[in-house]
Amino acid sequence: MGLIIGLSGSIASGKSTVSLMFDDFDIPVIDADKLAREVVDPGEKAYEAIIHKFGPGILREDKTLDRKKLGAIVFADEQKRLQLNEIVHPAIREKMLKHRDAYIKSDEKCVVLDIPLLFENKLTNYVDKTLVVYVDENVQLERLMEREGFSKQEAKQRIQAQIPNKEKAKLADAIIDNNGTKHHSYEQLEKLLRTWGVI
Repeated sequence: MGLIIGLSGSIASGKSTVSLMFDDFDIPVIDADKLAREVVDPGEKAYEAIIHKFGPGILREDKTLDRKKLGAIVFADEQKRLQLNEIVHPAIREKMLKHRDAYIKSDEKCVVLDIPLLFENKLTNYVDKTLVVYVDENVQLERLMEREGFSKQEAKQRIQAQIPNKEKAKLADAIIDNNGTKHHSYEQLEKLLRTWGVI
């Protein structure tokens, strides 16, 4: 039975960077964010439900979801964010578990579920070990403003929509401190995978 690792970390913590590192160890990663985009493609059940709930004003000309427009609505209104999550999360979970079980059947030694909201959505029962990519909040804020062009207020809204990184770190089986260099994070990951007997 392979080890299932739940990878998490707050927005702009560098989780995606660490997620890519698993490739070097031939460990497959199931990315919840990628699945989140797939389940809202035209024709999918979640896509229809979102239009029904939020109206056709959130569509681009080509009938795909305007994620920025939808993001602006749901991050400014907690109720609407919860409504969106109620539509999208079950669809993502279903796809994620299908992929996970297929990897387990094919005798993978390890599978990573990359889930930003692993703790918020209480999905730790899907995995054997939890790993959090950690950065200080001021680093998070700077990265988010720089990367997305958000104002300080917009960046803070997005950070506050999640459990604080410090809290996630306390809940995790292990953390990778990503305040330093990429190389330093890689070394921490390699050491951890050896400790867990995966490599």
